[in-house]
Amino acid sequence: MAFATRQLVRFASTAAAKKLVVKHVTVIGGGLMGAGIAQIAAATGHTVILVDQSDEILNKSKKGIEDGLKRVTKKKFVDKPEAGAEFIEKTLKNLTTSTDPVSVVHSTDLVIEAILENLAAKNELFKTLDKFAPEHTIFASNTSSLPITEIANSTTRQDRFAGLHFFNPVPMMKLVEVIKTPMTSQKTFESLMDFSKTLGKNPVSCKASTSQNFKKGDTPGFIVNRLLVPYLMEGVRLFERGDASKEDIDIAMKLGASYPMGPFELLDYVGLDTCKYIIDGWHVLEPDNPLFAPSPLLNQLVEEKKLGKKTGEGFYKYK
Repeated sequence: MAFATRQLVRFASTAAAKKLVVKHVTVIGGGLMGAGIAQIAAATGHTVILVDQSDEILNKSKKGIEDGLKRVTKKKFVDKPEAGAEFIEKTLKNLTTSTDPVSVVHSTDLVIEAILENLAAKNELFKTLDKFAPEHTIFASNTSSLPITEIANSTTRQDRFAGLHFFNPVPMMKLVEVIKTPMTSQKTFESLMDFSKTLGKNPVSCKASTSQNFKKGDTPGFIVNRLLVPYLMEGVRLFERGDASKEDIDIAMKLGASYPMGPFELLDYVGLDTCKYIIDGWHVLEPDNPLFAPSPLLNQLVEEKKLGKKTGEGFYKYK
């Protein structure tokens, strides 16, 4: 009898630790990032619901996804147009849209949030969805700069919450950062690593920091942005001090470091407002860290609505 009891306990423990196989995904936010995540999830056989505030936004998102799929098929099915058409049709069948997140999370395995970079908005969204999503559902935020731990604390499922940071353009970029907070369970972490791999991505792990300096709990910017954003800001400071022209700085990094883009070209591509938002947030958290000091020139350009390629002018002008 004792042996049977031990076997039962062992079985129950193993079952409890079994990873979740993600089949149904809900993506909140139909912008470039959210639409890109929805596209690759649907293309890899997942059932996907893309959610945003209006049908107008969602129609634009779906058009972008269809255009993206056409670009993929041109490369993937060069000599097989029929197979390409079938791939597009099958992917779109896996994708539906909704303007009501509460009504669609009742059967989802994974919620990926990709809304605006606003902590209060993210907290409110997850707090609401937490009441309606099944117990097994994992929540993940695609934030590039906000503290995952603090967002997780807006829910009652801290053990089923993590960061899942994709890169733009999502269908092309192979990297995903999986951010594990001190409360994230190993089961959740492994489930998200496996999910990322099913998307054809290369996931890397970044643990939430326990540093007293970063009081909110995570490593600012995780891996990529923690290295990239201070590098971009140092480029701006070089230019502000008059040490070198922006053109020469860009050329130097492309030819000297084999970077595909210089810091000013990359800032214009990413968006000056995005970089300012990130560095301002980090400066609030660590005001004495010189790497996180704001830039007067960057602030001025953002105030003048010169945000980079998307507005036609940033550090450079675009036709």
